[in-house]
Amino acid sequence: MDQTPVLKNKLFLYLTEFFAGMSVMAVELGASRLLAPYFSSSQIVWTIIIGTIMIAMALGNVYGGRSADKKPDPDRLYRRILIAAVWIAAIPVVGKYIVLGISALLIFTVSTNFLIWAAFAACMVIFVFPLFLLGTVTPSLAKYSVDSLADSGRVVGTLGAFNTVGSIIGTFVPTFLSIPAVGTSVTFLIFAGILLVLSLIYFVSAKRGRAGGVAAVLIFVLCCFTGRSDSFAFWEADLAYEGESVYNYLQVRENDRNVILSTNVLFGVQSVLMKEGGLTGMYYDYAMAAPLMAGKEQPADCRVLILGMGTGTYASQCRSYFGEMEIEGVEIDGKITELAREYFRLPADVKVTTYDGRAYLNAVEETYDVIMVDAYQDITIPFQMSSVEFFTLVKEHLAEDGVMVVNMNMRGSGEGSINRHLADTIGSVFGQVYTVDVRGSTNRELFASDNPDMIFNLEKRLEDTRDRGLSELFASVSGGLERYEAGGLVMTDDKAPVELLGMQVIDELIRDEVAWYRQIYEEQGIQGVLDAL
Repeated sequence: MDQTPVLKNKLFLYLTEFFAGMSVMAVELGASRLLAPYFSSSQIVWTIIIGTIMIAMALGNVYGGRSADKKPDPDRLYRRILIAAVWIAAIPVVGKYIVLGISALLIFTVSTNFLIWAAFAACMVIFVFPLFLLGTVTPSLAKYSVDSLADSGRVVGTLGAFNTVGSIIGTFVPTFLSIPAVGTSVTFLIFAGILLVLSLIYFVSAKRGRAGGVAAVLIFVLCCFTGRSDSFAFWEADLAYEGESVYNYLQVRENDRNVILSTNVLFGVQSVLMKEGGLTGMYYDYAMAAPLMAGKEQPADCRVLILGMGTGTYASQCRSYFGEMEIEGVEIDGKITELAREYFRLPADVKVTTYDGRAYLNAVEETYDVIMVDAYQDITIPFQMSSVEFFTLVKEHLAEDGVMVVNMNMRGSGEGSINRHLADTIGSVFGQVYTVDVRGSTNRELFASDNPDMIFNLEKRLEDTRDRGLSELFASVSGGLERYEAGGLVMTDDKAPVELLGMQVIDELIRDEVAWYRQIYEEQGIQGVLDAL
């Protein structure tokens, strides 16, 4: 082995293993954030990320071991680390464009499992190569570190320990420190910089590789300037806020009419504020029928709990139309609550607890007249909030004549669809289940109660609704309600395949959209497609 001065001390080799392990985990977590705005942050996406990274690491291990046996030259290892550093630094600059390019290509060629194929292809193109290079570190270092068979176990064990400790730190630091503090792009740059410095220390000590080192530094500096503050929503010009929390990519858009929050999706609406008041035209309006269904004399008398508070659109709408009713919310992402106070005029007296919705119900004994479940986002449905055990817990926290309202983001109602599973599960817990489609959207609202008079209450209180717009809306809700007869598709804590079921609906939506764009292309050509975007 080349006795480069820095390699005479095995500590440097151990530190190389440490930082390589740390960087692999940091890149893995960064990958989830890079992909989430485009493909969601579901378990499916996480599975794809982990799977592709393991593929890369396995191939790197094999290649690194064979390469080290054939030619045990440390220059080759640290050159690979240098290349990996440059590649990782470039991800914030070009990664999002690659994701969009792959998605645009596949959306017209893949008819099923689009999310799986697009996420897998994006991971393979963006992340496999640098992590393949980092996968060569462990077998190469084992070759350079072992002096004799007598100490091989100790040396390899120490390398493994450094890699493991590095991986642990690389898991916690991005999640709790760097991503919330400086964002995903800078996190990629930080760990790319660590690998870059490590490689440069080696080549400076070895007194060679100067040209490659200078080129790598220049590319890294360029990436720092071009990728450091680049936005996920790079086509947006009216963002009031863009940032990341422990849980979400967050985007606040503002115009003359409203303020909109999107989480992990670039085009969807998670919460909205109508600056001049009035109805939103979204599912929040439909959900306001729940206080009219409850057993209280007046909607204002209801005590309301919102699981998945967001920025408090539902709370604000209820307060606006029903008066000073008692409302509290549960929101797992504290940053969203901060945005609610800053941008969405969430009333100061509306209590919001930063907690998981189900865990909160387990921790309190209070009962409510209305419980709003709004924790579902596309296929990112928390399985623990979709099971019979969860809905039983909700029922235990409802007043005797209380009503649960659930926002189901996707309308799919075919045999075996996600909505059939959710409705069947709820129907196994509650005696009265009604659904209504939200006009002009893919949302469906579900109302559930053990109160047989819930629809009678709604119709009776329609007569007392003085606001004309609200009265017309509730009349539309009443007319659109359909009694749901539960089947046997009951989800439990043990078995709740919500993400796979949700993906089926996504495929249906994509097929519909693609068919529309194909028609435009046939009639108007590529310019027509561009104009329709």
